[in-house]
Amino acid sequence: MIVLRNISKIFNPGKGTITAVDNVNLSIEQGQIYGIIGYSGAGKSTLIRLLNGLEKPSAGSVIVNGQDISAAKGETLRQARLKISMVFQHFNLLWSRTVSENIAFSMQIAGVPKAKIRARVAELVELVGLKGRENAYPSQLSGGQKQRVGIARALANNPDVLLCDEATSALDPQTTDQILDLLLDINRRFRLTIVLITHEMHVVRKICDRVAVMEDGKVVEEGDVLEVFTHPQKPITQQFVRQVSQYVEEEAFNPALTDGLTGSIIKLTFTGQTTHRPVVGELMLRYGLPFNILHGKMTQTTHGAFGQLWLHVVANPEQLKSILADLQETGIDSEVVKHG
Repeated sequence: MIVLRNISKIFNPGKGTITAVDNVNLSIEQGQIYGIIGYSGAGKSTLIRLLNGLEKPSAGSVIVNGQDISAAKGETLRQARLKISMVFQHFNLLWSRTVSENIAFSMQIAGVPKAKIRARVAELVELVGLKGRENAYPSQLSGGQKQRVGIARALANNPDVLLCDEATSALDPQTTDQILDLLLDINRRFRLTIVLITHEMHVVRKICDRVAVMEDGKVVEEGDVLEVFTHPQKPITQQFVRQVSQYVEEEAFNPALTDGLTGSIIKLTFTGQTTHRPVVGELMLRYGLPFNILHGKMTQTTHGAFGQLWLHVVANPEQLKSILADLQETGIDSEVVKHG
């Protein structure tokens, strides 16, 4: 559906060169919700502008639905961009137009007949949950309602791809979840491909199928969301994962938790069905040892749950080796983070 091949974007080549996107390769399948996460300056916003032709790459190609967007010009590019819509962080609504008029605007530009515009606007107002607010102006709407208008407007011309550039960053947590639920519903209902730019791992966790992590213009890690959450490889990815786990591993060793502990601390990572196993009880029965739970956390993604648990146990080296082997056999990753 979307293929990025050796994409680079360099601003001010020569003097004061800035490489915003550096040799990025990505493949996004039709119907996926694909997250691109990174801190400010990582290059993710430039990357999304390359996807809809607002920026031309310095090198490489952008293929969307079989068409090379990076090489398209004039009317060809205009027609291609009708099928690649965008939702913005700050809504970008026309303040002098009502909800209905904002939604209709892109269809008017595209030359859609008035009768079809009216029918499509009514359909979209219903879809995004704004029934009864059709004649309201943006100044009369909450942040979440404004973003619902933005989403409806982006869907007006039946796009193949929906690009979301920090679409929830200006919203409170509760409204963010509501907008994410709406995007997930749209994706499942229409099999619409969604590319979502964000700096919040909660957004990725809640609705994305796959995620790419960007740093200094490069994609440093990429994969299924559950795999990236449970086995983050790069330090920046580990930082993002800690956003949603709300746990810094070093806290397991602060005096309040570990003073006087002479045994070992084991970190367990669960995924899928293993999250439902009575692991601690099984270990206690098998080894006759008391296991002390120091900390635990469960997180839900669109593709299942994963959890982490920190256990303290006083065990000899042979017992500890056997415990780790038993956990591995049941599909639970484990490591000793502090030896007794």
